[in-house]
Amino acid sequence: MKVIFAGTPGFAATHLQSILNDDCYQLVGVYTQPDRPAGRGKKITQSPVKSLAIEHNIPVFQPSSLKESEPQRELAELNADIMVVVAYGLILPQAVLNTPRLGCVNVHGSLLPKWRGAAPIQRAIEAGDVSTGVTVMQMDAGLDTGAMLTISRCDIDSDETSLSLYEKLAVLGSESLMSTLAKLKAGTAIGIAQDDSLSSYAHKITKSEAQIDWAESATDIDRLIRAFNPAPAAYSLLEGQRLKVWSAIAVTSHQKAAPGEILCADAKGILVKCGEDAILLNELQLAGKSRLPVSEILKARAASFACGKILGV
Repeated sequence: MKVIFAGTPGFAATHLQSILNDDCYQLVGVYTQPDRPAGRGKKITQSPVKSLAIEHNIPVFQPSSLKESEPQRELAELNADIMVVVAYGLILPQAVLNTPRLGCVNVHGSLLPKWRGAAPIQRAIEAGDVSTGVTVMQMDAGLDTGAMLTISRCDIDSDETSLSLYEKLAVLGSESLMSTLAKLKAGTAIGIAQDDSLSSYAHKITKSEAQIDWAESATDIDRLIRAFNPAPAAYSLLEGQRLKVWSAIAVTSHQKAAPGEILCADAKGILVKCGEDAILLNELQLAGKSRLPVSEILKARAASFACGKILGV
């Protein structure tokens, strides 16, 4: 079976590797986002998917859009049986969806129809979901609305971050993808229509959302911190500068204090009052510094975290 793969981040590269590992499939082309500046030095960087494709001598295509006739013609000339799409980042117009003999399939990091859209993994953690999974679907013109071919589930642990859940779903998604391709190849795949009435939308994450509102409950703040780890990273303000919060634990507290007020600070963590209960900060990152356990930060900056100080200003 001739396969075109389209994806960009490491999550997608894991799925690409699974196809590479199976001799039943011939990768005739890989599509990925154009190289872009990344990191503090803004060095032009290729995507993990591109790096893996080059390593295996697979032709790489990086159009800025697939809406024009020339990239569509180029894709059609690959004469693929199917196109696999995983976190690609470009919209596939109907002309592209219709090109491969078996159409296009997408690996989506949620149990559709819940959390359609750009950020299903982060939104599931932020909402406090206790389970999620991967759906492999036949793509159509809608946004994550196609018929479901394979559904695989997993738990969301109480200390789950987006990073750890990405890693879980990358493995689960790869297994689901290969199972789906085998069924498509054998002609035994069955699509199940989604119930649109059960759908929810996972909006793209914005940096402004990452600022902690201490008037929220400790439970909600804990979810925000975990959902936005590793990116864009939840933060507050300390003495007018950004303080990133990487790890914390919600705790019951009936102590009266203003939201954002530091109740105590020691090697166990920095306890901060929330709108409801309190949260114990365990790992922080001061502006311009590396992320460190609170015990290390307090050795040099104990005065900045004195009891009664207010975070967020």
